[in-house]
Amino acid sequence: MVMTIANETTQIPVRLAFDSLAAGFSRAMAHLDQAATKELDRAEVEPRLRELIRIRASQLNGCAYCIDMHTKDARAIGETEQRLYGLAAWRETPYFTARERAALAFTESVTRLSDTHVPDQAYQEAAAEFSPREVAALVSLIVTINAWNAISVSTRAWIPGSYEP
Repeated sequence: MVMTIANETTQIPVRLAFDSLAAGFSRAMAHLDQAATKELDRAEVEPRLRELIRIRASQLNGCAYCIDMHTKDARAIGETEQRLYGLAAWRETPYFTARERAALAFTESVTRLSDTHVPDQAYQEAAAEFSPREVAALVSLIVTINAWNAISVSTRAWIPGSYEP
């Protein structure tokens, strides 16, 4: 992988061709992603919120490929640049609704599971804004994006910038 920053090029090598070396698992991940999407559809969780959750988890996990992919997807469905730029500091901005804030806080708590153990307060804040079906769909989405992030960050199998919606 080649990255250009301020007229400098940096090589970031792919560590492992994950999709070909773990093809069955890669297909299973795609099925997991589809299952999470179906749960989100059934619960009628808004597409823009889905992308914000994917981006925020990916920011926390340092997954460049997923950040690139999901910001492009978010823009394609009408998300604003201002909200995308402010997402990393969402608590400090006025750009997000109470519902979005609850989802982002829940995303952070689940993503940082080993540190937070998803305390009752984090769950209750999400449950105050989302129905039980919606919370279940959010958990499905958060678990899935964290799995994708773990694969991407550990293997560098996918090159940031290569995704086109």
